Amino acid sequence: MVSLPSEMKARTLKKNKVNVVTLGCSKNIVDSEVLMGQLKANNFNVEHESATDDHNIVIINTCGFVENAKQESIDTILRYVEAKKKGNIEKLYVTGCLSERYKTDLEKEIPDVDAYFGTRDLPKILKTLKADYKHELVGERLLTTPLHYAYFKISEGCDRPCSFCAIPLMRGTHISVEKDELVKRAKNLAAKGTKELLLIAQDLTYYGLDIYKKRELADLIDKLSDVEGIDWIRLHYAFPSGFPMEVLDVMNKKKNVCNYLDMPLQHISDNMLKSMKRGTTKQKTIDLVNQIRDKVPGIAIRTTLIAGYPGETQKDHEEMLQWVEETKFDRLGIFTYSHEENTGAFKLKDDVSEKIKKQRADAVIAVQQEISFKLNQQKIGKTFNVLFDRKENEFFVGRTEFDSPDVDNEVLVKANKDTYVRIGDFAKVKINDSSDFDLYGELV
Repeated sequence: MVSLPSEMKARTLKKNKVNVVTLGCSKNIVDSEVLMGQLKANNFNVEHESATDDHNIVIINTCGFVENAKQESIDTILRYVEAKKKGNIEKLYVTGCLSERYKTDLEKEIPDVDAYFGTRDLPKILKTLKADYKHELVGERLLTTPLHYAYFKISEGCDRPCSFCAIPLMRGTHISVEKDELVKRAKNLAAKGTKELLLIAQDLTYYGLDIYKKRELADLIDKLSDVEGIDWIRLHYAFPSGFPMEVLDVMNKKKNVCNYLDMPLQHISDNMLKSMKRGTTKQKTIDLVNQIRDKVPGIAIRTTLIAGYPGETQKDHEEMLQWVEETKFDRLGIFTYSHEENTGAFKLKDDVSEKIKKQRADAVIAVQQEISFKLNQQKIGKTFNVLFDRKENEFFVGRTEFDSPDVDNEVLVKANKDTYVRIGDFAKVKINDSSDFDLYGELV
């Protein structure tokens, strides 16, 4: 939850001090970081999710992906509207996916917000704040993550027709960023101490089709891997249909490309895949996972699934459960289906109850928990290169190349008088114990 100022007087507010609040996914984080970079260049004092109570302007970057995310965004807007009414802030602006999708409704329902902006309205936000859009700063950001890793957006929007997804309604069609520009951005980040790039896009595998007329993800990764100072490159959100297998050649060739792939597969039942308009089948999906594992032995595959899509039968659910059990994904997340207006699936009857959706999601997680525990047990006695993200209570907390921040397993090393690591540094760690989703070890 976002903390709000308690009792404060309007006269204590500092002019041109902006608090940016980010909800939703890593793509929103990048957008907020770019906005903050532009504001700072315009001599604004800007903070991300500030704990202080002296900012006069709040900008909320909203999420509109599924029902829970939309509700969190609305609740956050309403809390800051209340703060504005009390004189705790002077100006309140809303941007991001929810605002893109429901701007007219929001203006009518919550008129106390000073202005609503869409996902591609950065110049308009700056103009409203009487700030210049500085073209020479394109790609410059104020990182909200620890300095040693950064989300790295290689494209915007999506051209896929997935029936359950509202992203194209909020983010528009697919637009790739040119390779030379991305290499320049990577060099800028590396110069400031970033060691890990987490490549993100709505669909990584579509990269380049719009500007180069062919899939260019492999060549982009190859070029980024040559940037001095970048020790890890991690791939998020690949689409299974049309996956460019040459990406795996680069993964094998370049030591700083992590043996890690985040590929949301959503389901395995042919009925579901067809209705979801995923452009693939059960057998093609199974074959693809096997081919990836054959080509990159030891690769960690993360996937995301949906429980309770319209028409999902108990048989479909059991088919998914059995497939998860057989496939043994290294990492797995699951959403319950959210019935989103103007998506392809909205015309279908949302016929799986919320209770059953949750039960099915819980059943998948229970299977994955057991798989994760067994895979972690196999790591005991082995040594891994670990990048340390933070110190938490009595532990230094880090990750192996098989883990992404916030969503995957972590490595915990007890901090005692003989153990010291610097946050943002790599160290060799020997694993001596494990739980369902964490590893415990000692420095070598």
